[in-house]
This record gives sequence, structure tokens and C-alpha cells, in this order.
Amino acid sequence: MNTEVPRSAPEEDWLRLDGQICFSLHAASRAFNGVYRVLLKELGLTYPQYLVMLVLWEHGETPVKRLGEHLRLDSGTLSPLLKRLEAAGLVRRERSARDERSVQVRLTAEGAALRERASEVPRRIVSATGFTLDEIRDLRTRLDRLTSALDAAALDAAALEETPGRP
Repeated sequence: MNTEVPRSAPEEDWLRLDGQICFSLHAASRAFNGVYRVLLKELGLTYPQYLVMLVLWEHGETPVKRLGEHLRLDSGTLSPLLKRLEAAGLVRRERSARDERSVQVRLTAEGAALRERASEVPRRIVSATGFTLDEIRDLRTRLDRLTSALDAAALDAAALEETPGRP
């Protein structure tokens, strides 16, 4: 894989906002959030709460730690989400009988029933994109590859920072 950065573009072009992939991803994310906000309002969920529900609908009862791993969220971000979902009667949190340090999250009957109403959300999102299913799968594959590459780069950068003797 060629990871060489091309030098042909004038240096000032590298700092144009419209040339930044991070900004394109940021703008797309904000646009997605706008569409999700409208669709999820009907379900009484915010986008982050919807993501929690997706994991629980897919995996069933899950430890908070594992939920955080699935969603790439730390417990400080996840705990308030879970409290609001619990207050809404959609999930229950309970300490594990086997390990009191672990908190299990499970759907209530109301949370499980919400799955059926939520099943239309992905279809409506696909429709909003104007993409075919194949285009969406291809985009998701590329974004997953991008995420993996950036995770690896972040680990490499962190390792360099921790190298003894570096100023």
C-alpha cells in the first residue's frame, strides 16, 4: 500500500478547509445527526441513545464495559446515557452477581418492544442518502478501513510520545 504523501499540490492547498477529509467527515456526521434527530424524535431517543439500543437489540444483556467498547465510548460518557435510558424505562442496570465491579445492562420489555418501531429508521436513512445499498456497503467498508488506519496511527504517535529520551 502506498502511503506516500503527494508533493505536487502547492503547500497552501493542503490547508484549505474544502480539502480536509476530516471536515468532510465532520460535515457528513452533522448532516446525519440532523436526519437522525428528526427520525429518532418519534422514538423518544437521541442519536447516542439509539446507538446504545442498537447494541442491546443485537447482543442482549451486555456489561457496561463491553457496551463502551462496541460504541467507542468511555464510561463517563456512557453512564449519563444509560441513566436517561433507564429513567425512560427502556433499560435496567444491575451489578453482576459474579463480579460486583461489573454492571450489566439489559433491555426492559418496553425497550425490546421499541425495536420494532425503530426498524424503519435504517430504511429511511438509506433513502435520505440517495445511495444504493452497494454504495453504502462500500462506503462503510472504506470508513472502517480509515478508522483502523487512524487508530493504528494514533497508537504509533502515542508510542513515540512515550519513548524515553524524547524531548
